[in-house]
Amino acid sequence: MKYYLIAGEASGDLHGSNLMKALLKEDPTAQIRFWGGDLMQAVGGQLVSHYRDRAFMGFSEVILNLWKISKLIRHCKNDIQEYQPDRLIFIDNSGFNLRIAKWAKPQGFETHYYISPQVWASREGRVKTIKDTIDHMYVVLPFVKDFYAKHNYPVHFVGHPLLDAIAEKKQIDPVLFKTENSLDDRPIIALLPGSRKQEISKMLEVMLSVVEDFTDYQFVIAGAPSQDAEFYAPFIQKQNVHLLLNQTYDLLSVSNAALVTSGTATLETALFKVPQVVCYRGSRISYEIARRIIKLKYISLVNLILDKEVVTELIQTDFNTKRLRKELTATLDDYQRATLFLDYYDLEQKLGGKGASEKTARLIFVASGGS
Repeated sequence: MKYYLIAGEASGDLHGSNLMKALLKEDPTAQIRFWGGDLMQAVGGQLVSHYRDRAFMGFSEVILNLWKISKLIRHCKNDIQEYQPDRLIFIDNSGFNLRIAKWAKPQGFETHYYISPQVWASREGRVKTIKDTIDHMYVVLPFVKDFYAKHNYPVHFVGHPLLDAIAEKKQIDPVLFKTENSLDDRPIIALLPGSRKQEISKMLEVMLSVVEDFTDYQFVIAGAPSQDAEFYAPFIQKQNVHLLLNQTYDLLSVSNAALVTSGTATLETALFKVPQVVCYRGSRISYEIARRIIKLKYISLVNLILDKEVVTELIQTDFNTKRLRKELTATLDDYQRATLFLDYYDLEQKLGGKGASEKTARLIFVASGGS
């Protein structure tokens, strides 16, 4: 069969690559064409567009790039029409994907959505669009299935793919890791500032402001796969700051604490059992718009899944040097760490176990008329 996948951002590339591997196991003769990134490209198939070409952050940046986004959408529609896939698979990235879905369903394409748009967080009215345009929805968070049930829309809860991605990582020797990356013997505080240039610059400015207060630790920036070392050069001029590219999981596996930009990285950090402070600061316009339309108590997936404040969230003006210093100090306290690890265990249990990619691929294959 012919499959067409559309993913955006680094996390979508990761989950898309694992789904592609699972699809190839279910359907060894599968032909795959996709919008994604390096990880998906490494699996095989035909890459149409890299996600770094579609990395627009916040409402204001999207508005400024509407012409480019419209051009990409037209290109995507034309490419799907020409390729004529048997199954069209959307992965997260709702702003782009739902626009394609509205067009694709009337064209007769069977539509599958892996990792639901965050309609449970904002713009609940989009549920109607999803019900009208998506044939099969696969959700990775337990509370999202309950959300859709209230709207009389049956979905599949397949567990979270991060459990598989992290389980597949080989055990890292901390001593060897530090030696190979020219790090010293001090414990590591990881910095995960995001993946887009605008986002990274804003986050690192504050994250790095506390470096001199924690000289018993070394700070290591997890470089995003969409950025090169040259972009990070101004940020690693400060003493006791290092950069590692494309080694985020290895870095988290040997870190004592982390400062993490809100998003999927908060869940990844928790699954590696690393105490963290969740950080977020957007442009004032984007933040004010988001504050009015997002109706959630928390911004981190850790707190949302457990429905309580397990990790501290520093948002907008709270994300400052004084608060960050205080909360990072708290993550290094032995008692608080022990309590956090118990919550992290509960979190993992709620995520439904391993095998999300395989479950989803099987459901797609069966829905597609496989046996």
